[in-house]
Amino acid sequence: MTAYLIARNTFREATRDRVLGGVVAAGLVLLLATQLLSPLVLGEGRRLTVDLGLSGISVLGFLVVLMVGTSLVAKEIEKRTIYNLLSRPISRHAYLIGKWGGLSATLWVVAAALGFALWIVLALRGSADHGPAVLEATYLVALELTVVTAVAVLFSAISTPMLSALYTVGAYAVGQWSYDLRALASQFPPMLGQMLKVAANLVPNLPLFNMRTLAADGHTTSLMHLGVASAYAALYCTSALCLATAAFEKRDFK
Repeated sequence: MTAYLIARNTFREATRDRVLGGVVAAGLVLLLATQLLSPLVLGEGRRLTVDLGLSGISVLGFLVVLMVGTSLVAKEIEKRTIYNLLSRPISRHAYLIGKWGGLSATLWVVAAALGFALWIVLALRGSADHGPAVLEATYLVALELTVVTAVAVLFSAISTPMLSALYTVGAYAVGQWSYDLRALASQFPPMLGQMLKVAANLVPNLPLFNMRTLAADGHTTSLMHLGVASAYAALYCTSALCLATAAFEKRDFK
């Protein structure tokens, strides 16, 4: 119940933030821009709309995580409001879970809104049958953002806002190229190659949540893919939050 109350308050604060309104507006502008560019792509306007639309949801959602998530804990430490919270019967793990849950819920709302807007644009273009593919792709993007949020909360719990933002960007960038990094590792000396493999395995496997190519063709993915992605997201978030709690429990705020 405590984690739920913290998550609800975090959700309210995030939805009132001007950053969120700017991100949604930027997503809508991006969708409109794809329509202006459609005549230039030689009949591939629908593919361009889906690809850029889904990419926009992912990138804009990541910007929200970067600007809000990496300072979730550090901001309250700097303002000293965390002393009032933790002086009450609130455990530190419930506090972190609440922060993660509130921001994750916000990102799911953003992803749903922009995904729905993408489907509306496709419907106006006569491709309303792409709805199931867009729904699945948006669901996977929301899972991706949930995982990245857990990573941001982990870094926010152990470092300053600036460093946690840098760490989150690094984890996101490496995670997006984790498959290529594993393949590239075999071309390096054994020691360096092993280090690259370890890094690729530790960062979130973000390509697992990417089905833009399928969605652009109007194809849905398999139930197994959706199930594996959901299970992976749950496991990774749990692991990241456990590490965050372990570090946060040892942190001295005096």
